[in-house]
Order: sequence, then structure tokens, then C-alpha cells
Amino acid sequence: MTDTASGGSHKAPGDRGRTTIADGVVEKIAGLAAREVVGVHALGTGLSRTFGAVRDRVPGGDKAAVTRGVKAEVGEVQTALDLDIVVDYGVSIRDVARAVRENVVSAVERMTGLEVVEVNIAVGDVKLPDEPDEEPESRLQ
Repeated sequence: MTDTASGGSHKAPGDRGRTTIADGVVEKIAGLAAREVVGVHALGTGLSRTFGAVRDRVPGGDKAAVTRGVKAEVGEVQTALDLDIVVDYGVSIRDVARAVRENVVSAVERMTGLEVVEVNIAVGDVKLPDEPDEEPESRLQ
């Protein structure tokens, strides 16, 4: 709609101004969406999971577990994501990766309005059924 008196244009109230979304916001959304997929045991590399487990036990420690293993590059209208995942033994890695991509793209696009241009997935480990989740606490302290 054009205002003929001033020669300018009027935007709808919801279109006035800019919204920026931090990388960390997209990383949290993607991390939670990836963890929802059956067959994903954890996110992050072995080293980052070990350090994260230590940090999580320290009072006031970094609570970055949700974003561990997730890296986002956010632009004005698009985002790209890199995920490091650990899958459960016996699952189809190809099927899990496809499901993670679908869930992450759906959640990020729905919640942020950003176009997800790519979701790169690195499978860094397989969780065996008899393998403990983390290092024993006595070795971490």
C-alpha cells in the first residue's frame, strides 16, 4: 500500500524492523531435534562428550550439553548445520542420518523461518549394547 501524501510506503506492523537469530539458538533447536531420532545415541565426538560430562558434574559448570556436537552458521535468511553423532549399534546409519536431517530441517525451519540449506552429519562412533555410556566417574575426577 502506498501513501500518496508522503510518497513512501507503509509496511505491516509485523514487517517493521529486523529479527536476528543467534547461532546458539539454531544449535539448540537442531540438537534437540537430532536427539529425538531413534538410533541417535548421543551428539558430539568422544572427547567433547567426556569433557562435557565433567563440566556437567561441576556446580555452575557449562550446561552446553544441548548444543554439544552441533555447529550452525546463520545468515539473514539461511542456515547451514554440521552435526557429530553417535549411533546405536544395529541401526541403519543411512536411515538414521536421513531421519536426523528431516527432523532438524523441519524443526529449524518451522521455529526460525530460516531456510536450512544443508545438514552435514559426521558419524563418529557406534554405541555397542554392552558399552558404558560415559567413563566411570572415578576416572573423570
